[in-house]
Amino acid sequence: MATQGRLAYFQKPEGAAWVFLFPSLAVFLVFLVVPLAATVAIGTLNLNIFLKSATFVGLDNFAKALVDERFWNAMKNTLIFTVFEVPLQVGLALLVALFVKENTRFRKNARAFLFVPVVCSMTAMSIVWSMLLDPTLGYIPGMLKLAGIEGFDFLKSVDQAMPTVIAITVWKNFGMSMVILVAGLQSVPTSYYEAAQMDGAGPARVLKSITLPILAPSLGFCVITNIIGSLQVFDQVYVMTQGGPLFSTESVVQYVYNRGFLLPPYELGYASALAELLFVVVAFVSFLTFRYFQRGEGDLK
Repeated sequence: MATQGRLAYFQKPEGAAWVFLFPSLAVFLVFLVVPLAATVAIGTLNLNIFLKSATFVGLDNFAKALVDERFWNAMKNTLIFTVFEVPLQVGLALLVALFVKENTRFRKNARAFLFVPVVCSMTAMSIVWSMLLDPTLGYIPGMLKLAGIEGFDFLKSVDQAMPTVIAITVWKNFGMSMVILVAGLQSVPTSYYEAAQMDGAGPARVLKSITLPILAPSLGFCVITNIIGSLQVFDQVYVMTQGGPLFSTESVVQYVYNRGFLLPPYELGYASALAELLFVVVAFVSFLTFRYFQRGEGDLK
């Protein structure tokens, strides 16, 4: 009877839903919940990557982070990267989306061409750009020298390395936001634009009063996902600059990796504590951004 009751439950819509959700829930549990719980536990230990001589230290790792100048430098670099990369990427994506939103052959091909970098590996693209920008053998510095323009050391200069990494990241990723915003633009009823034209509204007024409010959910999704990705920047920094020069591009994720796996004594406990602090920052910033865009389509300022 008990078995028949269970089978009857899974034949109902709510029971069938659990059956279809189980694979995703299992992956979510194994690859997110369990590692997150393990990170929280390890963050309270003095433990290296060899998992030997583990001792409980409570909140000492977090207290250590508060006075770690290199951690705060990495946090500053990560925030600078996020503050510039997200607006540039979403802003460029919006401008391009406004141009290629129509379904003409040229604009369809333009969307496909601009989306190509998105499907390429960030690591591969970083290697290519490192070769192109190499001050000795790179094509771009060589062409600039032929044009009489010198003084650019894109990835080796403290002043130029971060802007270069930001620019390459924007180029690599803006196609995804562009496609999302194009879909949002194509969902705007043409009657809204026709009514605005009849009222004599100019392009700027139409953009502010019609397009942006209706695009608020799409813009919010793009901004939040890009903020989360930017606060976890690692690949391009690790490949192109290794955090240099003089730690001017070292991100929090790279510092976590260095402390846990590269720098003796391989402090896995301390690295886990740093990762938890980054998680708190990502969650807090994402929550504030979500609340801002949640205010409604008509409240976007």
